[in-house]
Amino acid sequence: MEINRLKRSDFKKYMDTGVDYATYRQQVAAELVLNEDPVVQGYIEMNQIRMYRIEKTYMVSAELVEKVKRLPHKVYWLVLTESWCGDASQILPVLNKVAVISEGKIEMKLVYRDKNPELMDAFLTNQTRSIPKLIQLDTNFQLTGIWGPRPNEAQQLVKKLKSDPKTANDYSKALHLWYAKDQQRSLELDISKLLVRTNIYCTDCLS
Repeated sequence: MEINRLKRSDFKKYMDTGVDYATYRQQVAAELVLNEDPVVQGYIEMNQIRMYRIEKTYMVSAELVEKVKRLPHKVYWLVLTESWCGDASQILPVLNKVAVISEGKIEMKLVYRDKNPELMDAFLTNQTRSIPKLIQLDTNFQLTGIWGPRPNEAQQLVKKLKSDPKTANDYSKALHLWYAKDQQRSLELDISKLLVRTNIYCTDCLS
C-alpha cells in the first residue's frame, strides 16, 4: 500500500488499536517467556535491559521540553515496532518520555510491524521494512511527518558497516556503542525537526 492510498480513517483505526508504551512493555515481557526461539529470546532480553536503562537515566533536554510545551495542538505518534528490534529498544523509551512531558499534547501508540503489513509497506525505508518507524499525525489524523528507523548518523554507520564483509555480520555491536556515546542527542534533534512539521502536510519528510 502506498502512503497516498491511506486515509485519515485508516490512521485513526491504527491509533485506536495500538497500545501505549506501558502495555507494550508488558507485552515484551510476556513475549520473552512465550517465544520458543532462543535467539529471539536473547534479543528480547537484551532489549528489556536497554529499555530499562534508558527509562532510568534519560531526561528530556530543556530545549526539547520547551518545544514540546509550545506545540499549538495535539499530535499523534503512531510507531511501528517489534519486541526483538534493537533500535526500537533505544528509541521507544525516549519517545515515551517526550510524550509524557507533553502532558497530553503528544499521544503515542505502538503497533506491531508483522501484524500490520499494509501499514508497514506504506512506510518502507529503501524498500525494506525497517523499524522503528514513527508516523506523525495532526489532530485530524493528517500525515505531517515520518521518521525512522534510526538517527541519520546511525543510519549511515549501519550502511557503512553492512557494506563491509568484515563487519556486516556483527554491525549491531558498533551500532549500540554509537547509541551509548550519543546519549540520545541525535534523536532529540530529529524529534525537534519532526515537531516543526506539525503544521505541514508531508508524505516523505525525514524518511
